[in-house]
Amino acid sequence: MKYISTRGAAPALSFEETMLTGLARDGGLYVPESWPRMSRDEIAALAGLEYEEVAHRVMRPFVGDAFAEDELRAIIADAYASFDHPARCPLVQIGANEWIQELHHGPTLAFKDVAMQLIGRLFQASLARRGERVTIIGATSGDTGSAAIEAFRGLDAAEVFILFPKGRVSEVQRRQMTTPADANVHALAVEGDFDDCQALVKAAFNDHAFRDRARLAAVNSINWARVLAQTVYYFTAATALGAPWRAVSFSVPTGNFGDIFAGYVARRMGLPIGRLVIATNRNDILHRTVQSGEHRRQGVAPTISPSMDIQVSSNFERLLFDLLDRDGPAVARLMDELRGQGGFSLPQGALERLRAEFDSARCDEDQTLATIADIHAATGLVIDPHTAVGVHAARAARGDRAAPMVVLGTAHAAKFPDAVERACGVRPALPARMADLFERPERVRDLPNDLDALRRAVLSALEGDGA
Repeated sequence: MKYISTRGAAPALSFEETMLTGLARDGGLYVPESWPRMSRDEIAALAGLEYEEVAHRVMRPFVGDAFAEDELRAIIADAYASFDHPARCPLVQIGANEWIQELHHGPTLAFKDVAMQLIGRLFQASLARRGERVTIIGATSGDTGSAAIEAFRGLDAAEVFILFPKGRVSEVQRRQMTTPADANVHALAVEGDFDDCQALVKAAFNDHAFRDRARLAAVNSINWARVLAQTVYYFTAATALGAPWRAVSFSVPTGNFGDIFAGYVARRMGLPIGRLVIATNRNDILHRTVQSGEHRRQGVAPTISPSMDIQVSSNFERLLFDLLDRDGPAVARLMDELRGQGGFSLPQGALERLRAEFDSARCDEDQTLATIADIHAATGLVIDPHTAVGVHAARAARGDRAAPMVVLGTAHAAKFPDAVERACGVRPALPARMADLFERPERVRDLPNDLDALRRAVLSALEGDGA
């Protein structure tokens, strides 16, 4: 399996090279040169298997010979050993043919752990084999950062720099990034929003001299391995609910488009997915794109679902590549328009394909709070605001009620206690292992929205002189 850039001007790479590289040198994102298919019998055979075995079978065609069979199985087993539910990503019924798949049973209480715990171990094995060290640099709207830190903290083979928008993440999210004491962890609070953080990371990667000097690697959702790991839970949920003999729909709280693109990958592999619903908060560029064909940035509005406060959804470029018949130069032109003019219009054929693949719905702040309250009153469950956005969108775009609808439950409610308490009167508690989170000392560096400042911060930590 080889991987190619969405912009068509970077060399094809192996899985291992793609994982360690992150962003392609032409500024694009890596995708498989073709989509492997699983037969109906192969998908049916996944039902009832342990999560780790499903992960191995789904991921193996993409990994190729990068890791030996026994090595890959051991890495997968180790990655999920710390999850606090035996099913890893269990389903919880909330209504007639309506389910939440809880993805928050990992160490940092968010769906990012499902991929990041695996990525950390894949990186560790690969770098040890190569005798190399890398600098992990990533932008986060709240959850990716803590998951990356948890996966890479204390490792000799990696230095970790996480950029987050100052004042725009929850206090729990911030403290999960700023309280680890490991010397290889660096939390950077950027003056700006998530899009500013993400733009700084991309600019750092596109400065090839700095990229090579610092040996940069990326682990946020621009890294293909992240998307691949998230594809697995679509298969476990769907086969538990009757796939491949019937289609299963999914509603996905969506910010950077990585999690829902994983559902698109599962569909391309042969998983019968009915409706694939893009669920947005009031930062609704993706919903507006589906409705109008116009992909245009607006200002980022702070919300009670901060991990979705995004207007530049990086992984949408991966979908765009397929919508445009894998025409790399055409993708590059539209990305130039997004950067220079603030947006672009989808060609009619691409818009028709987008609407054939995805539905969408928008959820405002009052609707988010009302959904948290409704779910608690009806089921006793306490859900976080992002999951509530997914539930609202699922109900707005439900379609055939005979088809199961799964909402991806992306975070534990305790990560957003103020919003949850405001909605339903219950203040969710952190797990016992995190009970002292608010007592731990914080380590964080404030950073202006400036590439030179980012380069100086990274090189200062790596080389000790700020050169």
